[in-house]
Amino acid sequence: MSQECSTRLQSATREKLRKFDSLRAGEVQPGEFWDVVVLTAVDENQREAYELQIRKKLLRKELPVGVHYKVFADSPGSKIGNGGSTLYALQQLNEVYGKTLCRLRVILIHAGGFSQRLPSASALGKIFTAVPLGDPLYQMLELKLALYVDFPSQMKPGVLVTCADDIELYSTSEDERVKFDKPGFTALGHPSPLSIGTTHGVFVLDSKEKSSNSEIENTACLLFLHKPSVDKMRDTGAVCKRQSGCFVLSDAEFAYTDSTYYIDFNTAMSLLNLLKELGPLDCEVDAYGDFLQALGPNATIDYTINTANVTKEESSLVAIRQKIFHHLKGTPLNVILLNNSKFYHIGTTSEYLFHLTEDVMLRTELGLLSSAFSVDVKENSGCCVMHSVLDPSVSVGAGSVVEYSRLGAGASVGVGSIVSSCWIPAGLSVPDSVFMHSLCVNHKQKTRFVTVVFGINDDLKRSVGAPVFMEDLNLFGVSVAESLSRWGLENEALRFSGDASNCSLWGACLFPVCSDQQSSFSLTVEMLQAALSGSTFTLPRDTQLMSMQEALQCKDLQQMLEFRTGLYEDIKTEET
Repeated sequence: MSQECSTRLQSATREKLRKFDSLRAGEVQPGEFWDVVVLTAVDENQREAYELQIRKKLLRKELPVGVHYKVFADSPGSKIGNGGSTLYALQQLNEVYGKTLCRLRVILIHAGGFSQRLPSASALGKIFTAVPLGDPLYQMLELKLALYVDFPSQMKPGVLVTCADDIELYSTSEDERVKFDKPGFTALGHPSPLSIGTTHGVFVLDSKEKSSNSEIENTACLLFLHKPSVDKMRDTGAVCKRQSGCFVLSDAEFAYTDSTYYIDFNTAMSLLNLLKELGPLDCEVDAYGDFLQALGPNATIDYTINTANVTKEESSLVAIRQKIFHHLKGTPLNVILLNNSKFYHIGTTSEYLFHLTEDVMLRTELGLLSSAFSVDVKENSGCCVMHSVLDPSVSVGAGSVVEYSRLGAGASVGVGSIVSSCWIPAGLSVPDSVFMHSLCVNHKQKTRFVTVVFGINDDLKRSVGAPVFMEDLNLFGVSVAESLSRWGLENEALRFSGDASNCSLWGACLFPVCSDQQSSFSLTVEMLQAALSGSTFTLPRDTQLMSMQEALQCKDLQQMLEFRTGLYEDIKTEET
Protein backbone atom coordinates (compact mmCIF):
# COMPACT_ATOMS: atom_id res chain seq x y z
CA MET A 1 0.00 0.00 0.00
CA SER A 2 1.51 3.35 -1.05
CA GLN A 3 2.13 6.00 1.58
CA GLU A 4 -0.27 8.33 -0.26
CA CYS A 5 -3.10 5.76 -0.16
CA SER A 6 -2.42 5.04 3.51
CA THR A 7 -2.46 8.74 4.36
CA ARG A 8 -5.74 9.24 2.48
CA LEU A 9 -7.31 6.28 4.29
CA GLN A 10 -6.18 7.58 7.68
CA SER A 11 -7.39 11.10 6.94
CA ALA A 12 -10.81 9.92 5.71
CA THR A 13 -11.25 7.70 8.77
CA ARG A 14 -10.35 10.47 11.20
CA GLU A 15 -12.85 12.78 9.48
CA LYS A 16 -15.65 10.22 9.92
CA LEU A 17 -14.78 9.87 13.61
CA ARG A 18 -14.75 13.66 13.99
CA LYS A 19 -18.13 13.95 12.29
CA PHE A 20 -19.68 11.26 14.50
CA ASP A 21 -18.21 12.85 17.64
CA SER A 22 -19.97 16.09 16.70
CA LEU A 23 -23.29 14.19 16.61
CA ARG A 24 -22.88 12.34 19.93
CA ALA A 25 -25.27 13.58 22.61
CA GLY A 26 -26.84 16.02 20.14
CA GLU A 27 -30.28 16.02 18.50
CA VAL A 28 -29.73 14.92 14.90
CA GLN A 29 -31.58 16.66 12.08
CA PRO A 30 -33.77 14.79 9.55
CA GLY A 31 -31.58 13.15 6.90
CA GLU A 32 -28.42 13.79 8.91
CA PHE A 33 -28.22 10.34 10.48
CA TRP A 34 -30.03 7.01 10.57
CA ASP A 35 -33.76 7.11 11.29
CA VAL A 36 -33.60 3.69 12.95
CA VAL A 37 -30.67 1.70 14.37
CA VAL A 38 -31.56 -1.99 14.78
CA LEU A 39 -29.60 -4.62 16.68
CA THR A 40 -30.52 -8.27 16.40
CA ALA A 41 -30.35 -10.51 19.49
CA VAL A 42 -30.37 -14.28 19.77
CA ASP A 43 -33.16 -14.40 22.38
CA GLU A 44 -35.27 -12.28 24.74
CA ASN A 45 -32.61 -12.40 27.45
CA GLN A 46 -30.01 -10.90 25.11
CA ARG A 47 -32.55 -8.36 23.82
CA GLU A 48 -33.14 -7.07 27.36
CA ALA A 49 -29.37 -6.86 27.94
CA TYR A 50 -28.89 -4.81 24.77
CA GLU A 51 -31.78 -2.46 25.54
CA LEU A 52 -30.43 -1.88 29.05
CA GLN A 53 -27.01 -0.92 27.69
CA ILE A 54 -28.45 1.39 25.04
CA ARG A 55 -30.50 3.20 27.71
CA LYS A 56 -27.34 3.71 29.77
CA LYS A 57 -25.48 5.00 26.71
CA LEU A 58 -28.19 7.55 26.01
CA LEU A 59 -28.15 8.70 29.64
CA ARG A 60 -24.37 9.17 29.48
CA LYS A 61 -24.71 11.09 26.16
CA GLU A 62 -22.69 8.56 24.17
CA LEU A 63 -25.12 8.21 21.23
CA PRO A 64 -26.95 10.68 18.99
CA VAL A 65 -30.44 11.64 20.19
CA GLY A 66 -33.53 11.74 17.99
CA VAL A 67 -32.84 8.27 16.58
CA HIS A 68 -34.97 5.18 17.14
CA TYR A 69 -32.82 2.43 18.68
CA LYS A 70 -34.50 -0.97 18.38
CA VAL A 71 -33.45 -4.45 19.47
CA PHE A 72 -35.21 -7.38 17.82
CA ALA A 73 -34.83 -10.93 19.16
CA ASP A 74 -34.93 -14.03 17.01
CA SER A 75 -38.00 -16.18 17.45
CA PRO A 76 -37.63 -18.99 20.03
CA GLY A 77 -36.62 -22.42 18.82
CA SER A 78 -34.16 -23.28 16.06
CA LYS A 79 -31.06 -21.23 15.28
CA ILE A 80 -31.97 -19.23 12.18
CA GLY A 81 -28.67 -17.56 11.27
CA ASN A 82 -28.15 -13.93 10.27
CA GLY A 83 -30.32 -14.42 7.19
CA GLY A 84 -33.23 -15.56 9.33
CA SER A 85 -32.57 -12.65 11.70
CA THR A 86 -32.69 -10.26 8.74
CA LEU A 87 -36.09 -11.57 7.66
CA TYR A 88 -37.57 -11.43 11.18
CA ALA A 89 -36.11 -7.95 11.78
CA LEU A 90 -37.78 -6.71 8.58
CA GLN A 91 -41.04 -8.25 9.78
CA GLN A 92 -40.77 -6.46 13.13
CA LEU A 93 -39.82 -3.16 11.47
CA ASN A 94 -42.94 -3.45 9.33
CA GLU A 95 -45.08 -4.16 12.39
CA VAL A 96 -43.66 -1.13 14.25
CA TYR A 97 -43.60 1.44 11.44
CA GLY A 98 -46.14 0.22 8.87
CA LYS A 99 -46.46 2.57 5.88
CA THR A 100 -43.92 4.97 7.42
CA LEU A 101 -41.16 2.42 6.75
CA CYS A 102 -41.05 3.45 3.08
CA ARG A 103 -39.49 6.77 4.15
CA LEU A 104 -36.94 5.46 6.67
CA ARG A 105 -33.21 4.82 6.45
CA VAL A 106 -32.37 1.87 8.65
CA ILE A 107 -29.09 0.27 9.70
CA LEU A 108 -29.45 -3.37 10.76
CA ILE A 109 -26.50 -4.69 12.79
CA HIS A 110 -26.35 -8.43 13.36
CA ALA A 111 -25.30 -8.72 17.00
CA GLY A 112 -26.94 -11.97 18.12
CA GLY A 113 -25.06 -15.05 19.22
CA PHE A 114 -22.97 -16.10 22.21
CA SER A 115 -19.54 -15.08 20.91
CA GLN A 116 -17.83 -18.37 21.76
CA ARG A 117 -14.68 -17.29 19.91
CA LEU A 118 -14.43 -14.07 21.95
CA PRO A 119 -16.04 -14.94 25.31
CA SER A 120 -15.43 -11.52 26.88
CA ALA A 121 -18.28 -10.36 24.62
CA SER A 122 -20.61 -13.25 25.49
CA ALA A 123 -22.45 -11.74 28.47
CA LEU A 124 -23.00 -8.20 27.23
CA GLY A 125 -22.70 -8.68 23.44
CA LYS A 126 -19.97 -8.19 20.85
CA ILE A 127 -21.57 -4.97 19.61
CA PHE A 128 -20.75 -3.60 23.10
CA THR A 129 -17.07 -4.62 22.93
CA ALA A 130 -14.81 -1.76 24.02
CA VAL A 131 -12.58 0.01 21.49
CA PRO A 132 -9.60 2.10 22.77
CA LEU A 133 -10.83 5.29 21.19
CA GLY A 134 -13.00 8.33 21.87
CA ASP A 135 -14.21 10.27 24.86
CA PRO A 136 -16.56 8.90 26.11
CA LEU A 137 -14.99 5.54 25.29
CA TYR A 138 -16.22 3.91 22.07
CA GLN A 139 -17.66 0.45 21.86
CA MET A 140 -18.18 -1.38 18.56
CA LEU A 141 -21.64 0.17 18.25
CA GLU A 142 -20.23 3.70 18.18
CA LEU A 143 -17.42 2.67 15.86
CA LYS A 144 -19.81 1.10 13.33
CA LEU A 145 -22.03 4.19 13.41
CA ALA A 146 -18.99 6.46 13.00
CA LEU A 147 -17.51 4.59 10.04
CA TYR A 148 -20.89 4.66 8.24
CA VAL A 149 -21.70 8.24 9.24
CA ASP A 150 -21.71 9.44 5.61
CA PHE A 151 -24.11 6.77 4.36
CA PRO A 152 -27.58 7.96 5.50
CA SER A 153 -27.47 11.25 3.57
CA GLN A 154 -26.52 9.36 0.38
CA MET A 155 -29.07 6.58 0.76
CA LYS A 156 -32.60 6.13 -0.46
CA PRO A 157 -35.05 4.59 2.05
CA GLY A 158 -34.08 1.01 2.78
CA VAL A 159 -31.90 -1.11 5.04
CA LEU A 160 -28.13 -1.36 5.39
CA VAL A 161 -27.14 -4.83 6.66
CA THR A 162 -23.87 -5.28 8.55
CA CYS A 163 -22.25 -7.37 11.31
CA ALA A 164 -21.09 -6.44 14.81
CA ASP A 165 -17.51 -7.75 14.70
CA ASP A 166 -15.93 -6.21 11.61
CA ILE A 167 -14.46 -2.84 10.70
CA GLU A 168 -14.42 -1.34 7.20
CA LEU A 169 -12.23 1.66 6.41
CA TYR A 170 -12.23 3.45 3.06
CA SER A 171 -11.42 6.74 1.37
CA THR A 172 -12.87 8.48 -1.68
CA SER A 173 -11.87 11.59 -3.58
CA GLU A 174 -13.57 14.86 -2.70
CA ASP A 175 -16.10 14.67 -5.54
CA GLU A 176 -17.03 11.00 -4.93
CA ARG A 177 -19.64 9.59 -2.55
CA VAL A 178 -20.77 6.09 -1.62
CA LYS A 179 -24.40 6.20 -2.79
CA PHE A 180 -27.08 3.63 -2.11
CA ASP A 181 -29.69 4.72 -4.64
CA LYS A 182 -30.23 1.74 -6.95
CA PRO A 183 -32.99 -0.90 -6.79
CA GLY A 184 -32.20 -4.37 -5.48
CA PHE A 185 -29.08 -5.12 -3.45
CA THR A 186 -25.98 -2.88 -3.39
CA ALA A 187 -22.89 -4.34 -1.74
CA LEU A 188 -19.51 -2.90 -0.79
CA GLY A 189 -16.56 -4.65 -2.42
CA HIS A 190 -13.01 -4.61 -1.02
CA PRO A 191 -9.87 -5.66 -2.92
CA SER A 192 -8.44 -8.65 -1.06
CA PRO A 193 -5.75 -11.31 -1.59
CA LEU A 194 -7.11 -14.48 -3.18
CA SER A 195 -6.45 -16.34 0.09
CA ILE A 196 -8.91 -14.03 1.87
CA GLY A 197 -11.47 -14.67 -0.86
CA THR A 198 -11.56 -18.37 0.06
CA THR A 199 -13.10 -17.48 3.45
CA HIS A 200 -15.42 -14.66 2.33
CA GLY A 201 -17.93 -13.81 -0.35
CA VAL A 202 -16.43 -12.90 -3.75
CA PHE A 203 -17.96 -10.82 -6.56
CA VAL A 204 -17.70 -11.79 -10.23
CA LEU A 205 -17.96 -8.42 -11.98
CA ASP A 206 -19.06 -7.22 -15.38
CA SER A 207 -15.64 -6.41 -16.85
CA LYS A 208 -17.20 -4.20 -19.55
CA GLU A 209 -18.37 -1.78 -16.84
CA LYS A 210 -15.15 -1.75 -14.82
CA SER A 211 -12.78 0.72 -16.42
CA SER A 212 -11.73 3.58 -14.16
CA ASN A 213 -8.81 3.73 -11.74
CA SER A 214 -10.53 5.83 -9.09
CA GLU A 215 -10.94 5.03 -5.39
CA ILE A 216 -14.61 4.20 -5.90
CA GLU A 217 -16.36 2.47 -8.82
CA ASN A 218 -19.96 1.42 -9.35
CA THR A 219 -20.54 -1.74 -11.32
CA ALA A 220 -22.89 -4.68 -11.75
CA CYS A 221 -22.21 -8.13 -10.34
CA LEU A 222 -22.75 -11.13 -12.61
CA LEU A 223 -22.34 -13.77 -9.90
CA PHE A 224 -21.63 -13.99 -6.17
CA LEU A 225 -19.41 -16.80 -4.87
CA HIS A 226 -19.48 -17.90 -1.22
CA LYS A 227 -16.09 -19.01 0.16
CA PRO A 228 -14.85 -20.24 -3.24
CA SER A 229 -11.59 -22.02 -4.00
CA VAL A 230 -8.91 -20.10 -5.93
CA ASP A 231 -9.60 -22.34 -8.93
CA LYS A 232 -13.30 -21.45 -8.76
CA MET A 233 -12.41 -17.74 -8.68
CA ARG A 234 -10.24 -18.17 -11.76
CA ASP A 235 -12.79 -20.26 -13.64
CA THR A 236 -15.60 -17.74 -13.08
CA GLY A 237 -13.58 -14.62 -13.82
CA ALA A 238 -13.50 -13.30 -10.25
CA VAL A 239 -9.72 -12.76 -10.28
CA CYS A 240 -8.73 -9.16 -11.07
CA LYS A 241 -5.40 -7.64 -12.11
CA ARG A 242 -3.96 -4.77 -10.10
CA GLN A 243 -4.41 -1.37 -11.69
CA SER A 244 -2.75 1.98 -11.19
CA GLY A 245 -4.23 4.68 -8.99
CA CYS A 246 -4.82 4.77 -5.25
CA PHE A 247 -5.12 1.08 -4.57
CA VAL A 248 -5.01 -0.70 -1.23
CA LEU A 249 -3.25 -3.87 -2.39
CA SER A 250 0.19 -4.52 -3.77
CA ASP A 251 -0.84 -8.03 -4.94
CA ALA A 252 -0.75 -8.42 -8.73
CA GLU A 253 -3.92 -10.54 -8.54
CA PHE A 254 -6.82 -10.07 -6.17
CA ALA A 255 -10.58 -10.50 -5.73
CA TYR A 256 -13.28 -8.16 -4.50
CA THR A 257 -14.75 -9.51 -1.26
CA ASP A 258 -17.95 -8.63 0.60
CA SER A 259 -18.76 -6.88 3.87
CA THR A 260 -21.88 -4.71 4.12
CA TYR A 261 -24.84 -4.41 1.78
CA TYR A 262 -27.91 -2.24 1.21
CA ILE A 263 -31.45 -3.34 0.31
CA ASP A 264 -33.80 -0.75 -1.14
CA PHE A 265 -37.31 -0.47 0.33
CA ASN A 266 -39.09 -2.44 -2.41
CA THR A 267 -36.61 -5.31 -2.12
CA ALA A 268 -37.04 -5.28 1.67
CA MET A 269 -40.79 -5.71 1.13
CA SER A 270 -40.05 -8.55 -1.29
CA LEU A 271 -38.01 -10.27 1.45
CA LEU A 272 -41.02 -9.91 3.76
CA ASN A 273 -43.09 -11.80 1.21
CA LEU A 274 -40.33 -14.40 1.06
CA LEU A 275 -40.65 -14.95 4.82
CA LYS A 276 -44.38 -15.58 4.40
CA GLU A 277 -43.57 -18.09 1.68
CA LEU A 278 -40.95 -19.87 3.79
CA GLY A 279 -43.07 -20.03 6.95
CA PRO A 280 -41.45 -20.56 10.37
CA LEU A 281 -37.71 -21.16 9.88
CA ASP A 282 -36.17 -24.29 11.40
CA CYS A 283 -32.63 -23.99 10.01
CA GLU A 284 -29.82 -21.44 9.68
CA VAL A 285 -30.08 -19.06 6.73
CA ASP A 286 -27.01 -17.01 5.74
CA ALA A 287 -27.65 -13.36 4.92
CA TYR A 288 -24.68 -13.47 2.55
CA GLY A 289 -24.32 -16.97 1.15
CA ASP A 290 -28.05 -17.74 0.84
CA PHE A 291 -29.27 -14.31 -0.30
CA LEU A 292 -26.46 -12.96 -2.48
CA GLN A 293 -25.75 -16.22 -4.34
CA ALA A 294 -29.27 -15.99 -5.78
CA LEU A 295 -28.52 -12.62 -7.37
CA GLY A 296 -26.92 -11.55 -10.62
CA PRO A 297 -27.65 -12.75 -14.20
CA ASN A 298 -25.20 -15.68 -13.99
CA ALA A 299 -26.62 -17.13 -10.74
CA THR A 300 -27.69 -20.77 -10.90
CA ILE A 301 -29.49 -23.02 -8.43
CA ASP A 302 -26.44 -25.30 -8.06
CA TYR A 303 -25.18 -23.65 -4.85
CA THR A 304 -28.31 -24.63 -2.93
CA ILE A 305 -27.14 -28.24 -2.55
CA ASN A 306 -23.59 -27.32 -1.44
CA THR A 307 -23.62 -27.61 2.35
CA ALA A 308 -19.83 -27.72 2.85
CA ASN A 309 -19.76 -24.45 4.81
CA VAL A 310 -22.80 -25.19 6.97
CA THR A 311 -22.23 -25.62 10.73
CA LYS A 312 -25.26 -27.85 11.23
CA GLU A 313 -27.20 -29.16 8.26
CA GLU A 314 -30.94 -29.44 8.79
CA SER A 315 -33.12 -31.53 6.47
CA SER A 316 -35.07 -28.47 5.35
CA LEU A 317 -32.03 -26.37 4.37
CA VAL A 318 -31.81 -27.24 0.67
CA ALA A 319 -35.54 -26.75 0.11
CA ILE A 320 -35.45 -23.35 1.84
CA ARG A 321 -32.40 -22.29 -0.17
CA GLN A 322 -34.18 -23.23 -3.37
CA LYS A 323 -37.23 -21.15 -2.41
CA ILE A 324 -34.92 -18.21 -1.68
CA PHE A 325 -33.21 -18.66 -5.04
CA HIS A 326 -36.45 -18.71 -7.02
CA HIS A 327 -37.83 -15.74 -5.10
CA LEU A 328 -34.73 -13.53 -5.53
CA LYS A 329 -33.65 -14.69 -9.02
CA GLY A 330 -33.39 -11.66 -11.28
CA THR A 331 -32.96 -9.15 -8.44
CA PRO A 332 -30.05 -6.79 -9.29
CA LEU A 333 -26.79 -6.99 -7.35
CA ASN A 334 -24.84 -3.76 -7.66
CA VAL A 335 -21.35 -3.43 -6.21
CA ILE A 336 -19.57 -0.31 -5.00
CA LEU A 337 -15.86 -1.08 -5.37
CA LEU A 338 -13.87 0.66 -2.65
CA ASN A 339 -10.37 0.37 -4.06
CA ASN A 340 -8.68 2.18 -1.19
CA SER A 341 -10.36 0.25 1.61
CA LYS A 342 -9.60 -2.27 4.33
CA PHE A 343 -11.67 -4.92 6.07
CA TYR A 344 -10.79 -6.02 9.62
CA HIS A 345 -12.44 -8.82 11.58
CA ILE A 346 -12.17 -8.89 15.39
CA GLY A 347 -14.43 -11.79 16.29
CA THR A 348 -11.84 -14.10 17.87
CA THR A 349 -9.49 -13.75 20.85
CA SER A 350 -6.39 -13.86 18.62
CA GLU A 351 -7.79 -11.23 16.20
CA TYR A 352 -8.88 -9.04 19.11
CA LEU A 353 -5.43 -9.15 20.73
CA PHE A 354 -3.57 -8.56 17.48
CA HIS A 355 -5.63 -5.64 16.25
CA LEU A 356 -5.75 -3.84 19.61
CA THR A 357 -2.09 -4.28 20.58
CA GLU A 358 0.14 -5.18 17.62
CA ASP A 359 -1.53 -4.04 14.40
CA VAL A 360 0.36 -0.83 13.67
CA MET A 361 -1.72 -0.05 10.57
CA LEU A 362 -5.12 -0.22 12.28
CA ARG A 363 -3.85 1.65 15.34
CA THR A 364 -2.60 4.42 13.05
CA GLU A 365 -5.70 4.54 10.86
CA LEU A 366 -8.15 4.70 13.77
CA GLY A 367 -5.95 6.47 16.28
CA LEU A 368 -6.24 3.63 18.79
CA LEU A 369 -4.71 4.21 22.23
CA SER A 370 -2.68 2.01 24.56
CA SER A 371 -4.67 3.41 27.46
CA ALA A 372 -8.23 4.64 27.00
CA PHE A 373 -10.42 6.01 29.80
CA SER A 374 -8.31 4.36 32.51
CA VAL A 375 -6.33 5.25 35.64
CA ASP A 376 -2.60 4.76 36.27
CA VAL A 377 -1.53 2.87 33.17
CA LYS A 378 2.15 2.77 32.25
CA GLU A 379 2.51 3.95 28.67
CA ASN A 380 4.34 2.21 25.83
CA SER A 381 4.17 -1.30 27.22
CA GLY A 382 2.61 -2.64 24.02
CA CYS A 383 -0.63 -3.48 25.82
CA CYS A 384 -4.15 -2.06 25.68
CA VAL A 385 -6.08 -0.98 28.79
CA MET A 386 -9.68 0.28 28.59
CA HIS A 387 -12.17 1.53 31.21
CA SER A 388 -10.05 0.15 34.06
CA VAL A 389 -8.53 1.27 37.35
CA LEU A 390 -4.98 0.06 38.01
CA ASP A 391 -2.80 0.64 41.05
CA PRO A 392 0.38 2.50 39.99
CA SER A 393 2.47 -0.59 40.81
CA VAL A 394 0.56 -2.85 38.37
CA SER A 395 2.35 -4.21 35.30
CA VAL A 396 0.62 -5.40 32.11
CA GLY A 397 2.60 -7.43 29.59
CA ALA A 398 2.99 -6.67 25.90
CA GLY A 399 0.17 -7.88 23.66
CA SER A 400 -2.36 -8.08 26.51
CA VAL A 401 -5.77 -6.41 26.77
CA VAL A 402 -7.33 -5.34 30.09
CA GLU A 403 -10.91 -4.05 29.98
CA TYR A 404 -13.52 -3.09 32.58
CA SER A 405 -11.28 -4.32 35.42
CA ARG A 406 -9.79 -3.23 38.75
CA LEU A 407 -6.23 -4.33 39.59
CA GLY A 408 -4.78 -4.04 43.10
CA ALA A 409 -1.25 -3.16 44.25
CA GLY A 410 1.46 -5.40 42.81
CA ALA A 411 -0.93 -7.31 40.54
CA SER A 412 0.40 -8.23 37.12
CA VAL A 413 -0.81 -9.52 33.76
CA GLY A 414 1.46 -11.62 31.57
CA VAL A 415 2.05 -11.42 27.82
CA GLY A 416 -0.73 -11.96 25.28
CA SER A 417 -3.63 -12.35 27.74
CA ILE A 418 -7.14 -10.94 28.03
CA VAL A 419 -8.51 -9.76 31.40
CA SER A 420 -12.15 -8.72 31.26
CA SER A 421 -14.53 -7.55 34.02
CA CYS A 422 -12.19 -8.81 36.76
CA TRP A 423 -11.28 -7.49 40.19
CA ILE A 424 -7.73 -8.69 40.78
CA PRO A 425 -6.63 -8.59 44.43
CA ALA A 426 -3.23 -7.18 45.41
CA GLY A 427 -0.22 -9.28 44.44
CA LEU A 428 -1.95 -11.77 42.15
CA SER A 429 -0.60 -12.57 38.68
CA VAL A 430 -2.31 -13.55 35.44
CA PRO A 431 -0.05 -15.88 33.39
CA ASP A 432 0.77 -15.47 29.70
CA SER A 433 -1.70 -16.37 26.93
CA VAL A 434 -4.87 -16.87 28.98
CA PHE A 435 -8.33 -15.40 28.91
CA MET A 436 -9.91 -14.48 32.27
CA HIS A 437 -13.40 -13.10 32.63
CA SER A 438 -15.60 -12.61 35.72
CA LEU A 439 -19.37 -12.81 35.56
CA CYS A 440 -21.93 -11.93 38.19
CA VAL A 441 -24.61 -14.62 38.42
CA ASN A 442 -27.87 -15.20 40.21
CA HIS A 443 -27.28 -18.57 41.86
CA LYS A 444 -30.00 -20.02 44.07
CA GLN A 445 -31.58 -16.56 44.50
CA LYS A 446 -28.26 -15.08 45.65
CA THR A 447 -25.75 -12.79 43.95
CA ARG A 448 -22.59 -14.79 43.25
CA PHE A 449 -19.50 -14.53 41.04
CA VAL A 450 -17.82 -16.90 38.60
CA THR A 451 -14.45 -16.28 36.96
CA VAL A 452 -13.84 -18.38 33.86
CA VAL A 453 -10.41 -19.03 32.40
CA PHE A 454 -9.31 -20.54 29.10
CA GLY A 455 -6.15 -20.62 27.05
CA ILE A 456 -6.14 -17.99 24.29
CA ASN A 457 -5.96 -20.76 21.69
CA ASP A 458 -8.44 -23.16 23.33
CA ASP A 459 -11.29 -24.22 21.05
CA LEU A 460 -14.43 -23.65 23.10
CA LYS A 461 -16.70 -24.97 20.34
CA ARG A 462 -14.96 -28.31 19.86
CA SER A 463 -17.13 -31.07 21.28
CA VAL A 464 -17.00 -34.79 22.03
CA GLY A 465 -19.91 -37.21 22.05
CA ALA A 466 -19.86 -38.01 25.79
CA PRO A 467 -17.98 -37.10 29.01
CA VAL A 468 -15.98 -40.31 28.77
CA PHE A 469 -14.12 -38.76 25.78
CA MET A 470 -12.97 -35.66 27.68
CA GLU A 471 -9.34 -36.68 27.09
CA ASP A 472 -9.84 -35.20 23.62
CA LEU A 473 -10.67 -31.73 24.99
CA ASN A 474 -7.64 -29.53 25.68
CA LEU A 475 -7.56 -26.78 28.32
CA PHE A 476 -4.39 -24.62 28.50
CA GLY A 477 -2.67 -27.11 26.20
CA VAL A 478 -3.34 -30.19 28.37
CA SER A 479 -6.34 -32.49 28.45
CA VAL A 480 -9.28 -31.62 30.68
CA ALA A 481 -8.76 -34.96 32.42
CA GLU A 482 -5.18 -33.94 33.30
CA SER A 483 -6.37 -30.63 34.76
CA LEU A 484 -9.00 -32.46 36.82
CA SER A 485 -6.37 -34.76 38.32
CA ARG A 486 -4.29 -31.72 39.36
CA TRP A 487 -7.37 -30.33 41.11
CA GLY A 488 -7.97 -33.58 42.97
CA LEU A 489 -11.16 -34.33 41.02
CA GLU A 490 -12.19 -37.63 39.48
CA ASN A 491 -13.24 -37.61 35.82
CA GLU A 492 -16.70 -38.74 36.89
CA ALA A 493 -17.04 -35.57 38.98
CA LEU A 494 -17.02 -33.34 35.91
CA ARG A 495 -20.48 -32.27 34.85
CA PHE A 496 -21.28 -30.87 31.40
CA SER A 497 -24.19 -28.49 30.97
CA GLY A 498 -26.48 -28.65 27.95
CA ASP A 499 -26.68 -31.55 25.50
CA ALA A 500 -25.00 -34.68 26.91
CA SER A 501 -23.99 -35.73 23.38
CA ASN A 502 -22.26 -32.40 22.75
CA CYS A 503 -19.64 -31.97 25.48
CA SER A 504 -17.31 -28.98 25.04
CA LEU A 505 -15.19 -26.57 27.10
CA TRP A 506 -18.11 -24.15 26.78
CA GLY A 507 -20.31 -26.54 28.75
CA ALA A 508 -17.67 -27.96 31.12
CA CYS A 509 -18.54 -27.12 34.75
CA LEU A 510 -15.02 -26.19 35.85
CA PHE A 511 -15.34 -22.80 37.51
CA PRO A 512 -16.08 -22.15 41.19
CA VAL A 513 -19.11 -20.12 42.32
CA CYS A 514 -18.00 -17.58 44.97
CA SER A 515 -19.62 -14.99 47.20
CA ASP A 516 -17.58 -12.01 45.96
CA GLN A 517 -15.70 -10.95 42.85
CA GLN A 518 -12.20 -10.90 44.33
CA SER A 519 -12.34 -14.38 45.91
CA SER A 520 -13.82 -15.68 42.65
CA PHE A 521 -10.77 -14.43 40.77
CA SER A 522 -8.33 -15.68 43.42
CA LEU A 523 -9.74 -19.21 43.46
CA THR A 524 -9.75 -19.52 39.67
CA VAL A 525 -6.15 -18.25 39.50
CA GLU A 526 -5.08 -20.93 42.00
CA MET A 527 -6.70 -23.58 39.83
CA LEU A 528 -5.04 -22.15 36.74
CA GLN A 529 -1.57 -22.07 38.30
CA ALA A 530 -1.90 -25.68 39.45
CA ALA A 531 -2.96 -26.78 35.96
CA LEU A 532 -0.06 -24.94 34.31
CA SER A 533 2.65 -25.95 36.81
CA GLY A 534 1.62 -29.56 37.33
CA SER A 535 1.20 -29.00 41.05
CA THR A 536 -1.91 -30.06 42.96
CA PHE A 537 -4.71 -27.93 44.34
CA THR A 538 -7.78 -28.89 46.35
CA LEU A 539 -10.97 -26.90 46.06
CA PRO A 540 -12.66 -25.82 49.30
CA ARG A 541 -15.24 -28.36 50.42
CA ASP A 542 -18.74 -28.02 48.91
CA THR A 543 -17.54 -25.63 46.19
CA GLN A 544 -20.13 -25.49 43.42
CA LEU A 545 -18.79 -25.49 39.86
CA MET A 546 -20.38 -23.83 36.85
CA SER A 547 -19.72 -23.72 33.09
CA MET A 548 -19.47 -20.64 30.91
CA GLN A 549 -22.75 -21.73 29.34
CA GLU A 550 -24.52 -21.88 32.73
CA ALA A 551 -23.00 -18.59 33.89
CA LEU A 552 -24.52 -16.87 30.86
CA GLN A 553 -27.91 -18.43 31.50
CA CYS A 554 -28.09 -16.99 35.01
CA LYS A 555 -25.98 -13.84 34.55
CA ASP A 556 -26.90 -10.76 36.57
CA LEU A 557 -26.50 -8.00 34.00
CA GLN A 558 -27.53 -5.21 36.31
CA GLN A 559 -24.73 -6.06 38.76
CA MET A 560 -22.17 -6.43 35.96
CA LEU A 561 -23.08 -2.99 34.64
CA GLU A 562 -23.01 -1.57 38.18
CA PHE A 563 -19.38 -2.72 38.47
CA ARG A 564 -18.60 -0.85 35.25
CA THR A 565 -20.43 2.21 36.59
CA GLY A 566 -18.25 2.14 39.72
CA LEU A 567 -15.14 2.10 37.54
CA TYR A 568 -16.60 4.92 35.41
CA GLU A 569 -17.16 7.12 38.46
CA ASP A 570 -13.67 6.45 39.85
CA ILE A 571 -12.06 7.27 36.50
CA LYS A 572 -14.11 10.46 36.14
CA THR A 573 -13.12 11.49 39.67
CA GLU A 574 -9.45 10.89 38.87
CA GLU A 575 -9.73 12.93 35.66
CA THR A 576 -11.01 15.96 37.58
